Amino acid sequence: MSAMSITTRPIIGMEIHVHLATASKMFCRCPVTYGDEPNTATCPVCLGMPGVLPVINRQAYEFAVITAIALGCQIARHTKWDRKSYYYPDLPKNYQISQYDLPLSHDGRFEIPTPDGGSKAVGIIRAHLEEDAGRNVHDRPGFTGVDLNRAGVPLLEIVTAPDMASADEAHAFAVELQRLVRHLGVSEADMQKGQMRFEPNVNVAIVDDGREYRTPIAEVKNLNSFRAIRSAVAYEIDRQIAEWQADHGYTLDRLGKINCGWRDDAGVTEVQRTKEEAHDYRYFPDPDLVPVEIDDAWLADLRGRVCELPVARRSRFQRDYGLSPRDAETLCEDRATAELFDAAVAAGGDATTLGKQFISFWAQQANTAGRTIAGLGVEAARMAELSAIVADGTISATAAAEVAAEMLTDPAGPREIAERLGRLQVGDADQIATWVDQAIAANPQAVDDALGNPKKAKKAVGFLTGQVMKLSDGQANPGVVGPLIAQRLDARRGG
Repeated sequence: MSAMSITTRPIIGMEIHVHLATASKMFCRCPVTYGDEPNTATCPVCLGMPGVLPVINRQAYEFAVITAIALGCQIARHTKWDRKSYYYPDLPKNYQISQYDLPLSHDGRFEIPTPDGGSKAVGIIRAHLEEDAGRNVHDRPGFTGVDLNRAGVPLLEIVTAPDMASADEAHAFAVELQRLVRHLGVSEADMQKGQMRFEPNVNVAIVDDGREYRTPIAEVKNLNSFRAIRSAVAYEIDRQIAEWQADHGYTLDRLGKINCGWRDDAGVTEVQRTKEEAHDYRYFPDPDLVPVEIDDAWLADLRGRVCELPVARRSRFQRDYGLSPRDAETLCEDRATAELFDAAVAAGGDATTLGKQFISFWAQQANTAGRTIAGLGVEAARMAELSAIVADGTISATAAAEVAAEMLTDPAGPREIAERLGRLQVGDADQIATWVDQAIAANPQAVDDALGNPKKAKKAVGFLTGQVMKLSDGQANPGVVGPLIAQRLDARRGG
């Protein structure tokens, strides 16, 4: 049978685990830390000692609800806690405190961008709160260690509908979700630290001669990079199609669901085990924790803490400030930087000039300092003034970069700094005319090219402009230089 006779449709859902940025764990007072010595951030509660009682972390619950609101979910007014029973070395109690049939939120939707500049909605089935397990450590020869510092860390699990249809869509979803939780301030979402982990569920609908087959669902566990997400999903799609082509019995009905690991070094998935169903976990209500009831006032307060979301902010920056999609995306990568940009515009800054400055020298200064642009500590009002004096021709764009570097340590205003550096532009036409005449007299070949060689004319005029700027030590106003050069060339052309 030819592969050309079939049609395929990938079906991709996602389970995401997000560490919430609380100071302490979900049900005890142990600190949430990363990189400490193994088993130093533990106590009898998170170690599962007999007789200890858990206490709910209110901030973790609020962070979870805020995220669910941003995901467009319905918020449950009543939710409870359940014990999810399974035995692994990194789960000290032999059960995990989670939420089963009454999650704190359900039925949401999340917009992701599409390559054509539009968007696509991905359904959110539920978002619920639980505690994380510990971590098995395999870096010691001869045995596996268990580090329980992570056991009990507040973990938000988000489960999507199977609405994604390609590896690129899965990648876009992951990128946007990380931006969202960082924007909300509920998680640092550092994937290398395990603060955000993705588990794509992948299978393929294959139609052959009018009959549809569904391949087994493969859940790829614990992916911690965007590249791994795209690569693993793409590999699984191709692998499952090839498996079905080799054996038409390779179907979901026959083989069920499997869990896979991703080998980044080899670029392949490996089957780990069959996937458990809900009944395998023997869920039952946790007898040590009371249900959570959320009233109107509490819910209204949490809704008020949801900031403008990244997708909406990017759209507004393009619409209101005329920024390109790429520049808007860059500025909205960090919430504080995006808010700083808004504040600078509100303080009288020129939006177009500000956009160029944020993307160029402010970003460069931030990268050098290892911070965000907002983390540089330069006030919005001073950034606004710097953009304004460039927009009105008081200083050049090149001089603005010098002034910006001084602004990091000098609290004076940009105009004052520029004046001290000798970077205020000269707008006096007579003085600039003198520099123009000197440049023209010193460069007869450029003048000849500008007048008589159409292929070189533009470059020649640019060269003459550069000579004028050099003669003026960068202080001549380009808005005056250009017309004066054109005037002088026209006079020679007419002669």
